[in-house]
Amino acid sequence: MGYSISKVSPGDTRALRQVDALLEREGIRRDGNLDYIAALYDEDYRVIATGSCFGNTLRCFAVSHEHQGEGLLNQVITHLIEVQHERGNLQLFLYTKIGSARFFGDLGFYEIARVDGTLVFMENRRDGFARYLKRLEKTRAEGKSAALVMNANPFTLGHQYLAETAAAACDTLHLFIVSEDASLVPFSVRKELIKAGTAHLPNVVLHDSGPYIISSATFPSYFLKDEAAVIEGHARLDLEIFKKIAAALNVTARFVGEEPTSQVTGLYNRIMAEELPKAGIECRIIPRKAVGDQIISASTVRKALQAGDMETFRRLVPESTAVWFESPEAEPVLARIRAASEVVHY
Repeated sequence: MGYSISKVSPGDTRALRQVDALLEREGIRRDGNLDYIAALYDEDYRVIATGSCFGNTLRCFAVSHEHQGEGLLNQVITHLIEVQHERGNLQLFLYTKIGSARFFGDLGFYEIARVDGTLVFMENRRDGFARYLKRLEKTRAEGKSAALVMNANPFTLGHQYLAETAAAACDTLHLFIVSEDASLVPFSVRKELIKAGTAHLPNVVLHDSGPYIISSATFPSYFLKDEAAVIEGHARLDLEIFKKIAAALNVTARFVGEEPTSQVTGLYNRIMAEELPKAGIECRIIPRKAVGDQIISASTVRKALQAGDMETFRRLVPESTAVWFESPEAEPVLARIRAASEVVHY
């Protein structure tokens, strides 16, 4: 068998068409978030198996029906793991349909969480998630503990108000900063701004979310039939993981900001409000803070920065955020925001 495996270049429309056809036969579509696509070719240079990466996740696997049982998927995964190791990614994650989880288990992946009937989230470290929970347990505190998950792209007066409201309602507030770099404002900056903007709240404990609090960028959409199913699948998986985090920290409440303009976050919040109480966790949706008649949102702040409207920007952010963005250090981030084709999230 003269099979060969290689990267599919973005301009190789012939191979991409074959990859898409292969995925379609498996009932999935090519994910919008991919940074490496591999194809396994037969002697006639036809694509007979495929798999892809995005960041440190593996996704979009399919094998031609005529070649199933030949161990081709194993070859694709081995190739992708080598690619990831060359990138310096040793801790790897994948999402798969329920029916395929056992197969990936045989290849050295371990289940973190699942949404019944939809998908399983797995990693290549037997104790990766357990070690993450153990680290969190060191910050477990007496009294009422609550949690807040924040991207803060960038940190606004709205974020500050949400943190203050949550901190006032509990003894310890565990604030998780989404650490994945999929935002216009990099994680290192977002963390610095959150730290400065919550420094006056002594009961706030900051945590990096790590790879376990999943962002929309890393969550796969390719085997869910429509946008609402994607959002719901993401929310339910995120909540399965969050329940385990809450148990480790003795968290009995989660605070979220109301999202009147984002359809995605609105649906997410609704699912959270339905599901968390079933696990004994209160879900508190906090109305948005407004300045005058303007509701504060990070999208509005990014729009102001993009337009160079520093008056609006200053009105919507704490002093610590304003000072950082007016420093020379902010220039590369401002350049990114100015060059972005879209700064508003729906």
